[in-house]
Amino acid sequence: MADLFLSMKSVSKRYTGVQALDRIDFEISKGEIHGLVGENGSGKSTLIKIISGVEQPDEGARIEIEGQAFKHYQSIDSILKGIEVIYQDLSLFPNLTVAENISLSQTIASRSRFISWRRVNDIAERAMARIGIQIPLDEMVNDLSIADQQLVAICRALTSDVKLLILDEPTTALTKKEVEALFTVIKDLQSKEITTLFVSHKLNEVLQIAERVTILRDGKKIGTFPSRDLTDERLTFLMTGEKVEYSPYEIEEPQGVPLLEVRRLSKRGNFKDINFKLFPGEILGITGLLGSGRTELAQALFGMNRAESGDILIQGRKITIRSVQEAMSQGIGYVPENRMVQGLVMQQSVANNIVITILHRLINKLKMIDRNKKKDCINSRIEELSIRTPATDAAVQTLSGGNQQRVVLAKWIGTDPKIFIMDGPTIGIDVAAKSSIHEIIRNLAIQGVGIIVISDEVSEVFHNCNRIMVMHKGRIIAEFNTSRTSEEEIQDYINMAS
Repeated sequence: MADLFLSMKSVSKRYTGVQALDRIDFEISKGEIHGLVGENGSGKSTLIKIISGVEQPDEGARIEIEGQAFKHYQSIDSILKGIEVIYQDLSLFPNLTVAENISLSQTIASRSRFISWRRVNDIAERAMARIGIQIPLDEMVNDLSIADQQLVAICRALTSDVKLLILDEPTTALTKKEVEALFTVIKDLQSKEITTLFVSHKLNEVLQIAERVTILRDGKKIGTFPSRDLTDERLTFLMTGEKVEYSPYEIEEPQGVPLLEVRRLSKRGNFKDINFKLFPGEILGITGLLGSGRTELAQALFGMNRAESGDILIQGRKITIRSVQEAMSQGIGYVPENRMVQGLVMQQSVANNIVITILHRLINKLKMIDRNKKKDCINSRIEELSIRTPATDAAVQTLSGGNQQRVVLAKWIGTDPKIFIMDGPTIGIDVAAKSSIHEIIRNLAIQGVGIIVISDEVSEVFHNCNRIMVMHKGRIIAEFNTSRTSEEEIQDYINMAS
């Protein structure tokens, strides 16, 4: 084996009542691209925190970096050894510009009393050039899309003398082209003997970029395998201990009055001449590259981004949706792309998040919330959606990504929606949690709810929708019936359009 950059032996970490890691042995060679996978709660995040020195392992662990053994390994040791972590939340400063965020580490390291804006811009431009992107340097990070924010975080990491780059879910919001650009950068870093630890729920991407893959399950190491010896199916089985199978979602040809009909819906710079129908029990997929207008269309239907022209009909009746409240009154529910910002109040309890959309239904004759009714509602949703939480009063931010998404679903299911729009319903969620979310979606459709699923993962919409529309530059450019097409045909169409 090539020279080791990192060697960890017998690494354990126990929190109150939870064994997060149990005697893990883990090694990465210099210049290696190594994948790390596992379900939510498998121990991936804890292992990353120990590698970066944020958390200290329990007694008995041995950690060596470039042959140097550490008795008390801390974050300063990690920094001095050139270990950079890009966490899923990006840790950017939304009130600073793109250039300021990218150059921040070098600006601080210079210890200059005065800031050279030319140098700031030069650092940012060089970093962006390495992954072949262009983002306005003076743009505020808060105004960027999630995809561009991810790219800014990656650029910032590349400005330091990095030796090990840890990427935690780096492609969650990136397009196929942006993913390929990132992979080009990772391979370029590898040619300079820079090591990469690639952590992702997107198993096809892990197998594409990583040379070896380490699998964790319930805090234990299942094994480390050459990626050439793995498939999506085998990797899924090793992660979960179960075989996850997909069956096509098929329904009889819809007839009668549609639940939702959209005619020539347009908004300048967002989408144009959108026409489609959604029938009870349908799961309609919308896919396409980021920037295709998918999210803007969803937000228009939910009153967050009002269309300028065109018609929206609910059960044959023309309506106007000018606000979220009007959308809700028409029986529309909406799961947003970014659950942590738009879908949940992260500091609030699981209970409060579940009932936030139906508080008016819980008021008693004294104009106060009926505690028993509230409790029954919360317990019912938790049981129905199998939400795993230590307590109903636990902050929702303490839950895994999959359970957070179930809470988002719970708060809208409680409104008894007729139409349910889900934008990226499984972003940042592991394979087993994805499967359970998909099952919830299908069960809702079986009950007669009309569902729109928006995703940039063609496999997700193909396996879970009866129809798929492809959007490009704000227009619907194709429609497929999943029973009469293939996943490859849809992906090829998207690639040709781009």
